[in-house]
This record gives sequence, C-alpha cells and structure tokens, in this order.
Amino acid sequence: MRWIWIDRFEEFVPGRRATAIKSVSLAEEYLHDHVPGFPIMPASLLIEGMAQTAGILVGQARQFSEKVILAKIRRAKFYQLVGPGRQVRFKAIIDQLSDAAASTTGQIYCDGELVGEVDLVFSHIDQNLSGLDFPQENFVFTEQFMSLLKLYQGAGAERVRL
Repeated sequence: MRWIWIDRFEEFVPGRRATAIKSVSLAEEYLHDHVPGFPIMPASLLIEGMAQTAGILVGQARQFSEKVILAKIRRAKFYQLVGPGRQVRFKAIIDQLSDAAASTTGQIYCDGELVGEVDLVFSHIDQNLSGLDFPQENFVFTEQFMSLLKLYQGAGAERVRL
C-alpha cells in the first residue's frame, strides 16, 4: 500500500503548477508521537506533501511515461508550526523539465499564511546514466496516486490528460 499524504488537488495546470490540500486531524497518530503533549506536523511530512504534489505534476508533464522519484531537497525552510485543525495548501511550480530530471519550487500555506518553502529536484529514473535497470511497470504512479487527479477531474475541473 502507498502512503498518500495529500487529500485532493485544488488546482492542476499540466506542465506548470499544482495546488494540493491536506487537512490535519488530531486523529492522525504522528501528531501524538512526534512531540508528546504538543501535537505538531513534522517538517519531514510537510516536505513529503510537497514532494507528492510536485512529483505528480512532473509525472503528468511527461504523460506518466517516466518513473519520477525525489532526487534532492534543494531547500526547505519553515516559518511556523502546523497543528491539528488546520488545512495545509501545497503550491508547486515546475521550474525546469528535461529528459533526465525536473526541478520545482514550492510554497506551503496554512489558513492563507506562508509556513514554508520547499524546492525539489526529481529524477526520471528510466533515463538514468548509471546503467541500472528498473522494473518495467511504473511503480511510482500507482492507481492510488492517479485517483487524486481523477478526483480533481470529477469535481468539475478542466480535464487533465492522464
């Protein structure tokens, strides 16, 4: 089973930008385990939300023909803590896209306030130069991830080519 960290897309402009939403609930176990007695979302999970948002955007830009994986966190800066009862908004923009890789910039908002910035680099591993072989099936963009875009389309959004 894949761990999906975003709840839905709010905006998806193929090849350019995407905005995804995550509602933070006190029912989520990580809030209790990270800092006992002080429920906050770990920064690593904010990065994961941005990676999923930007990764799907990058994958769609090449019609999901490539296996896209997170290669590098170029920058991650956080300004506020995020706790339960808040809605996180991940805004990702593709800065550069090539056969081998892509770079994105992202901003994270809660209730309209900037809480973080995360810039990422993704690798198209089918185009890797190391000579490694990867499975033929696209193990990155599973039906679980694809359902996020289908849900976005079902909400009356402009058709995104899957």
